[in-house]
Amino acid sequence: MYEPQLGTYNTLSVIEKHESGLLLDGKESFGSILLPKRYVGDEVRVGDDVRIFLYLDSEDRPIATTECPYAVVGEFAFLEVIDSNRAGSFLDWGLQKDLLLPFGEQPRRFRVGQSAVVYIYVDQVSGRIVASAKLKKYVSEVAPVGLRGGNQVSIILVEKTDIGIRAIVNNDCWGIIKDAEIELLPSIGSRVQGYVSRIRSDGLVDLSLNPPGYSKVPAAAEKLYDLLKSTDEGFLAIHDKSTPDCIREFTGMSKKVFKQAVGMLYKDRKIKIEDRGISLS
Repeated sequence: MYEPQLGTYNTLSVIEKHESGLLLDGKESFGSILLPKRYVGDEVRVGDDVRIFLYLDSEDRPIATTECPYAVVGEFAFLEVIDSNRAGSFLDWGLQKDLLLPFGEQPRRFRVGQSAVVYIYVDQVSGRIVASAKLKKYVSEVAPVGLRGGNQVSIILVEKTDIGIRAIVNNDCWGIIKDAEIELLPSIGSRVQGYVSRIRSDGLVDLSLNPPGYSKVPAAAEKLYDLLKSTDEGFLAIHDKSTPDCIREFTGMSKKVFKQAVGMLYKDRKIKIEDRGISLS
């Protein structure tokens, strides 16, 4: 028999209309579950099935909503801290009741206004839906069996490191997007589509934002040419001796891709290379 699951979406039958809303069949696990009147349409009848998200109200009673949180139990999300008390920090996850991030699940103390990538789970002791920012407990260090180079994957960007962006792949394992692969750097916490470049011998995953075989140079050359045309003098004070950080600040490109784009534009006689930088021909 299907039993409803806390912290995720469920399709439940309406068993009774109530002055406060609808009572849904929560089976043996939950009994009757209230769907408050503000979420109830006039067309819903007893016996109908409704799709709801199931969580706990402020008194730890099961309650249903047709609203959609930013993530469900078993997923990662980038959420903002909007309040704090002695129990921990509270995160905005898209519902009326905020999500608790206990202090014991914070690698460092988060302040109101900051955001963090967290994992959402049901605490086995309290039975409540909570979050954890101690991601190592929930992310594998090695790729799962079956993940291959060239696979398209879902990526959530977690933190900047010395070699690139550390990311969570398919809500499962760690991966790295190297700096050279990033032309326009997505912000930390972004969820994007990417590709597996390779599975390393140690099991870690190298990632790319571009599909296998995609040529970055023509697109970068076009972007650089448009950037030059957008300036008043058709000039950019950057060249192959400029630092990687300077080039990325001006163009959003890695130094390697920038030099390749300059070479393509110069070969096509669209730009001139000067001591101070590059300019339109």
